[in-house]
Amino acid sequence: MKPFLRQTLDRQLLRLHELDALLSASDVVSDMARFRTLSREHSEASVIAEQYRKLTSREADLSGAQDMLRESRGDADMTAMAEEEITAAKADIGQLDEALQLMLIPKDPDDVRPAFVEIRAGTGGDESALFAGDLCRLYTRYAERSGWRTEIISESASELGGYKEVVLRIEGTTDSSGVGVYGKLRFESGGHRVQRVPATETQGRIHTSACTVAVLPEPDELEAIKINPSDLRIDTYRASGAGGQHINKTDSAVRITHLPTGIVAECQEGRSQHSNKAQALKVLTARIHEKDRSERAAKDAAMRRGLVGSGDRSDRIRTYNFPQGRLTDHRINLTLYKLLTIMEGDLDDVVTALQVARGAEQLAELETLLPG
Repeated sequence: MKPFLRQTLDRQLLRLHELDALLSASDVVSDMARFRTLSREHSEASVIAEQYRKLTSREADLSGAQDMLRESRGDADMTAMAEEEITAAKADIGQLDEALQLMLIPKDPDDVRPAFVEIRAGTGGDESALFAGDLCRLYTRYAERSGWRTEIISESASELGGYKEVVLRIEGTTDSSGVGVYGKLRFESGGHRVQRVPATETQGRIHTSACTVAVLPEPDELEAIKINPSDLRIDTYRASGAGGQHINKTDSAVRITHLPTGIVAECQEGRSQHSNKAQALKVLTARIHEKDRSERAAKDAAMRRGLVGSGDRSDRIRTYNFPQGRLTDHRINLTLYKLLTIMEGDLDDVVTALQVARGAEQLAELETLLPG
């Protein structure tokens, strides 16, 4: 194990002792918000500490087996026993070391949160709107495969199909590593470029179009940014689109504008104005929260990234080339020749590769903070 990782683990053990003391203090017990935060940190630190104890125990076993091998002095049985233990201990140490490296990657508390996925057509006219519809279907299918629940918060359909804009809310349980919807989908934010022959193309020419995707964590209600009601303008209007007679006869659709920032959110999918207002307020809070996150990230050189591009063809994180059946993620130079399968929701290879790349980057940053 690298020295900087062992340094970090030693600090984790010290922090665990501090947390034990803090959680028993009366002022913390009476402050539920703080108690909740410290309890979550204690739980994570306890798991890491247990893994570290297993590692140090196996390292001690390895050292003992190596001593036994040196002292065997031609005793075949003892030599075989020592060699067997050395092999087993080295294998266990490798696995524990790798697991601890993953555990030490800084956690984003938002990774467990539900997410809003906003898809907007960009360059390419009708073909871009059709591709926005394809992306909506991709994320919906991926959510189904993951056992998540999806609902449309707002949509603006195009005349030929697809969407000019659509906002999804996706929620579900975390996986075995504690990563939830936002943690899995956060890397989808950015410009998505498609190369294919559009359904409207009569001469068989390949066109290039683009969409933008923004993935926002749904804020925790207890930790969400508090919005002053006087900073909001709430407009109601008659919803358009599917929904039967009721949806077109009442002013159930809601649009909320946050006056200080100009951020707008709307919802028209529910039957009642009350439910639409609640959903629109959640989306608005998520957008304000993400704006604050982005501004903080822009000031931090270690977190350089832009959430969404301009929608221009040249501004992209990923290319979907249908004639070649190829998906390329330009951030990590990942190319997969299984595009049709991916478009049916098989996004696991892409998501995993992006998570691994992010983990490696975070470990490298951690090493620079804790040299030697």
